[in-house]
Amino acid sequence: MPFASRYSVFSLILSPACPPQVRPETPPCPSIVIPFARDTDFVERGTTLDQFQQKCAAPDGRAALVGLGGVGKSQLAIEHAYRTHNQSPDTWVFWVHASNADRFEQSYRDIADRIKIAGRRDPQANIFKLVHDWLCDCKQRWLLVLDNVDDARFLLSGQVDGNGQGQTTNTQVIQKPLREYLPHCERGSILVTTRNEEAALKLVERRDIVRVEPMDEAEGLALFKKKLGPQGNNSDVAELAATLEYMPLAIVQAAAYILQRGPRCSVAKYLDEYRKSERKRTSLLDYDEGHLRRDGQAKNSIIITWQISFEYIQQTRSSAADLLSLMSFFDRQGIPEDLLRPRTKRQEAQTNQTEKVEDNGDSDLEDDISQSSAGDDEFGDDVVVLRNFYFISTDASGAVFEMHALVQLAMRKWLEANSKLERWQQQFVSNLRATFPTGEYENWAACQALYTHAKAALEQQPKDESSIAEWATVLYRAAWFATRIGNITDAEMLATKAMNARKKVLGQEHEDTLWSIAMVADAYSLGGRWDEAEKLRKQHGQSGVDLPESRAVGCSRRAVCARRWDAAEELFVQVMETRKKKLGADHPDTLTSMANLAFTWKAQARSAEAIALMRQCVQQRQQVLKAGHPNLVSTLTVLEEWEAE
Repeated sequence: MPFASRYSVFSLILSPACPPQVRPETPPCPSIVIPFARDTDFVERGTTLDQFQQKCAAPDGRAALVGLGGVGKSQLAIEHAYRTHNQSPDTWVFWVHASNADRFEQSYRDIADRIKIAGRRDPQANIFKLVHDWLCDCKQRWLLVLDNVDDARFLLSGQVDGNGQGQTTNTQVIQKPLREYLPHCERGSILVTTRNEEAALKLVERRDIVRVEPMDEAEGLALFKKKLGPQGNNSDVAELAATLEYMPLAIVQAAAYILQRGPRCSVAKYLDEYRKSERKRTSLLDYDEGHLRRDGQAKNSIIITWQISFEYIQQTRSSAADLLSLMSFFDRQGIPEDLLRPRTKRQEAQTNQTEKVEDNGDSDLEDDISQSSAGDDEFGDDVVVLRNFYFISTDASGAVFEMHALVQLAMRKWLEANSKLERWQQQFVSNLRATFPTGEYENWAACQALYTHAKAALEQQPKDESSIAEWATVLYRAAWFATRIGNITDAEMLATKAMNARKKVLGQEHEDTLWSIAMVADAYSLGGRWDEAEKLRKQHGQSGVDLPESRAVGCSRRAVCARRWDAAEELFVQVMETRKKKLGADHPDTLTSMANLAFTWKAQARSAEAIALMRQCVQQRQQVLKAGHPNLVSTLTVLEEWEAE
């Protein structure tokens, strides 16, 4: 054969006309593809699992688990994934990290690799479409879990970056919104976990949302016992679970802390440390260990978990973050809307105790109406944001709020880290001072509604002197109310704090300080601490303020206690006459002195005089007090008893 011919044959052998065929990959069998092992310590959560299992079992079923961070949404999803595959081994189960676009894309690439989709390695391939189409064509049932969809913006835009801000994915520009690559087909179901109800509603119908609440007492105890094992007595474990508000992540975190430091740390010792101070509580709740079944990029610390959401709200709606900041200082329950609202010009003037609000005609009124209308819209929108993240809840009226104490603690920690704690602490004190009334009977309903918030203020003393003065006013008014309703322990504590604060910032001789001293003395007297009360009253009387009545009241009470009726009579007459001159014959305080004198006469066996005076007291009280007032009721009862003798 000629050389050229041999060369031609050789060339044909080396350079075939068509490239070699790539052998198709063998399709894998259905399996569960999630990055977490099943939790052997899983605790049933009532009917929650059944609720979303039923929704996912329907053709083209979708459901969203929505709740506070750390409440156990992902753990429920993991358990559902394993149960689904165990009950139906022919079902594919896939897990998608959906906190941002980068992780969403990587999860889709991992799925494509696992199921060996042809063309997945082509740089120009749309990996989202490949997975979408495969799922649509799949002959077996499948479950897709989208975990941590707290910010759904990246799913709604056609062009997104890894942070969901709207540019590109890691490798390509996607023109269609990523949400469109979540298939609708009869054989598939999708389960979403998110802290944000607004995000959930971008992916499922409202009827398909399943709200995940903290555990109940039995569930919290069961989880603690599974994590701790035999250590810790039941009462300590129950108390710690309640202290942590049955929040699963906080329970797991505390158990890990105790176990790591055992035997030097026990449940009882953890509780003791937790009670020491707010700083110690935040330190314990900052512990970032103990959970193997959480996303590797998620934090095991309940404090940090929530602070990530705080940051998101701060970036997307700062006014809602401001509202949450303010709410974090109140008692966790029964927070009325009035305590949280921005105040109008006139309200500010009244708050600052101006004697007269300058009238600028209709101009100020229009400004206030405009400010109120705009404020209504803003406030309502802020409330929606915070409710969507489950940081707050409302009563049936929508005007009284509640939040978890642990969320408040985390928020204050975040404020401190961002140098905002003092600002919002002062705002809390200012709002409470403007709203908490004096302790007269007609204010009792308002005082009762705000009383727990005044007690919460005990732990929130500001640093600024003007704010300390406002803080002391809140405590003084709360002490006033406490003395009127006979809560001696609270009255003494609140009045003493107010007195000490006023001494520090206003001085010993200031009138407000002197009234605080008198309030402490009243609290001492109510508690039977007569000598201490008299000592304070002498200090009060010697300070140059003309309040002889206060000294007389103190002396009269001591005389009654010692059953020195003649001395008591003389002093009660003195007090009554002084009050008649200063306050008027029908003033409630004057009538109280009249009743005291009647009791003294009764003790001296001067029954006819006592009954006549008490009858006069009842008649005058009926004219000045509302029906049902405790002073009126008590004198009526006493008069009836005396007349029946």
